[in-house]
Amino acid sequence: MVHLHVFFFPMMAHGHMIPILDMAKLFSSRGVKATIITTPVHAPMFIQASLGNEIEIEVIKFPSLEAGFPEGCESLDQVLDLDDGHLQLSNFFKATIMLQESLEHLLEKFRPNCLVADMFFPWATDIAAKFDIPRLIFHGTSCFALCSSENMRSYKPFKNVYSDFEPFLIPDLPHQIKLIKTQVPEYDLDEIENDFTKFTDLIRESEKKSYGVIVNSFYDLEPDYVEYYRKNLGRKSWHIGPLLLCNRAAEEKAQRGKKPSIDKHDCLKWLNSKPPKSVIYLCFGSMCNISSSQLHEIAKGLEGSGQQFIWVIRKSEERTNQELLPEGFEERMKKKRGLIIRGWAPHMLILEHKAIGAFVTHCGWNSILEGISVGGVPMVTWPMFAEQFLNEKLVTEVLRIGVSVGAKKWSIVVSDDVKSEAIEKAIRDVMIGEEVVEMRNRAMALKEKARKAVEEEGGSSYYDLCALIQELSA
Repeated sequence: MVHLHVFFFPMMAHGHMIPILDMAKLFSSRGVKATIITTPVHAPMFIQASLGNEIEIEVIKFPSLEAGFPEGCESLDQVLDLDDGHLQLSNFFKATIMLQESLEHLLEKFRPNCLVADMFFPWATDIAAKFDIPRLIFHGTSCFALCSSENMRSYKPFKNVYSDFEPFLIPDLPHQIKLIKTQVPEYDLDEIENDFTKFTDLIRESEKKSYGVIVNSFYDLEPDYVEYYRKNLGRKSWHIGPLLLCNRAAEEKAQRGKKPSIDKHDCLKWLNSKPPKSVIYLCFGSMCNISSSQLHEIAKGLEGSGQQFIWVIRKSEERTNQELLPEGFEERMKKKRGLIIRGWAPHMLILEHKAIGAFVTHCGWNSILEGISVGGVPMVTWPMFAEQFLNEKLVTEVLRIGVSVGAKKWSIVVSDDVKSEAIEKAIRDVMIGEEVVEMRNRAMALKEKARKAVEEEGGSSYYDLCALIQELSA
């Protein structure tokens, strides 16, 4: 068998880099030489995380200044933290196009057997083809979302409704899935071609020309959509997740992405003092930008719910919003039942703790997989942008392990779209509601299926990874 060398090239955003790092660890554990391509700001994270995993790191320069960003601004997370960050996204994607020459030099120098490149690098397919290297695409989302997005773009069912709030059916899916127009990305709704619609077209074309797609999911989570993706949409794919389950040591779980801003022992000590399934955990990912008024509504909803909680507030939100939490809120919560973490949390250690009873999530795919395969807990779903409104439908309507908070507006900047009363009700429903036992049983069953898929030799993800490595070796 050929000794494989695989290049991994993630988009510069924590939600994309972390699963690619896990993927490189997984390939390395099967005897494959793994090399991650990244930029100077992110290199230390990859170097630290790859210790003991025999993963090599290649660093290429990111054109921050050329793109009009401050020196050292090299990721989507950093761009969104700028004052006009959501307006700068197109400039960031243009900057990534400037990385083509650096990638070409690396492929020419090392001649790996395969390139796994993020969906946001559509040009990588043609560059790999120049060297006769197969390019695999990593989307970083669910098979359900991939199928739903493809059918929305093909059929454009939102054109058949008369108002923004009239539900429409996404055609030809295994389940009856409905959305409203305000939950659809503007770039999908636009009749007029713009930079981002052109970009999404390039992503779709590169997928069709690539060798195939790696999906961070597992067959038993969404079997109807794995089959639909392969057979109805004709995509060659390998489902090798949840990738995060390769992290088994406590230190690996505590420091995925960034160093936590709270000592993990203090966090676990607080959780150890709570009864099983008594704490709800709120975390909205690394890129969601929540307004002051919406943070205020969350605080009121939490207090009104009467539930114990851990709430993670990003540093960029905390800068301006500390004083806008309800007066005396933090003092009251500290005495009774709340822990607020500002910055990065030891996410997996919190979710797997027996005291956690439910998870309030923005429906990013990494977070949903963590809720299922680490926590095995029901979720309160609060989608904000990207494909998150589709992921919500998978959780609440297909898997039936979650309760929607009622978000209706696709937006990178989250204003006070959801009121405290709705937040309070959703939290109570998922912690002490009538259907809690059934939801918890379903969530725990999926957690066990996730473990078997990845860890057991007969597991679907274990098998798919073996099949992919054998195919690349041949």
